[in-house]
Amino acid sequence: MPTRLGSLVRYAASLSRGAVPRRWSPPVRSTARWSTDTATAWSDSTGWLVGCNFVPSSAGNQLEMWQPETFDPKTIDRELAWAAALGMNSVRVFLHDLLWQHEGDRFLDRVDEYLAIADSHGIATMPVLFDGVWDPRPRLGPQREPAPGRHNAIWVQGPGAAVLADDQRWPALHPYVDAVLTRFGQDDRVVVWDLFNEPDQSNAISYPHEEVSKKSKRVHRLLDQVFDWAQAADPAQPLTAGVYLGASGSTERVSALNRMMLSRSDVISFHSYSPKRRLEQAIDHLSAYGRPLLCTEWLGRSLGSTADLLKVFAEHQVGAFSWGLVDGRTQTRFPWTSWIRPKPDVDVWFHDLLHADGRPYDPAEVALFQQVTHAPR
Repeated sequence: MPTRLGSLVRYAASLSRGAVPRRWSPPVRSTARWSTDTATAWSDSTGWLVGCNFVPSSAGNQLEMWQPETFDPKTIDRELAWAAALGMNSVRVFLHDLLWQHEGDRFLDRVDEYLAIADSHGIATMPVLFDGVWDPRPRLGPQREPAPGRHNAIWVQGPGAAVLADDQRWPALHPYVDAVLTRFGQDDRVVVWDLFNEPDQSNAISYPHEEVSKKSKRVHRLLDQVFDWAQAADPAQPLTAGVYLGASGSTERVSALNRMMLSRSDVISFHSYSPKRRLEQAIDHLSAYGRPLLCTEWLGRSLGSTADLLKVFAEHQVGAFSWGLVDGRTQTRFPWTSWIRPKPDVDVWFHDLLHADGRPYDPAEVALFQQVTHAPR
């Protein structure tokens, strides 16, 4: 992988070569550490990435996935074998800063064990370092039981609200970023780094009203520093943080945070739970940056984000990571609205592809994945 270099000059040169369509010129000047040439070379070497956001069905959040008492290599191995059978070659997984602060290298040793399992199935990994969604008060130790019928009932943010609100505590996050990227930054089992999942999610259900408006400004400043720390660690893999608001056309106008993420990411990532037309608009809009595209979250059936959209991602060679694989403690077969009105059950699953025993939720979806990915049947 080429060395990470400052890219302003090369980016300007790429514009003159027509890397960005003349019909629209991105208003965000790129200050990403990788040139567009380097990002394209990475994309050419990895090929089309297709996978899911992976949490073993035995875990309800990031802490349960990695804490020694609930780390479950057997389930991870079994379910990643199912992912490989669908034709998936990569997955997105969530880490947490509290885990490293509490255990240091012992936590990273479990990440290493997980990477070995994933690699044995031909699956590369996109780790996510921080997360701005759901419970803002993470706590180590035994996690509460998920409330019945509630989507992602025990998922936690990282860093938590108390850390995010106190910028004097932010420097303590730097060693976590540095340790993870130093340990795995040259590891070919890792394909890309996602620095922060939906950092400016308002989480109005979880946050007091007066805190919601402050979150975006705080996380903008923090994520800018996280990019600095990650770039200084100089990993061989690209860095990204995904936009999710306005991805179909007003991305840059939505927020300064969106503009910063687009300007600093080596490869552009985004979320789309929209039907085909809006997904294609998002791809068309973001393609103008002249960088590889990854959709790091999709598949919300009741919103029109259905499995057949995998064909769209394949046609445009946009990396595609659906949400969820196996129905389990995350309870993401239930829709987001179940946070307001928990459901006893659902006729149409929101996320996820397989039952806990490996049976497909919809055999036609499994056949589609295998067809598009050319997986053996």
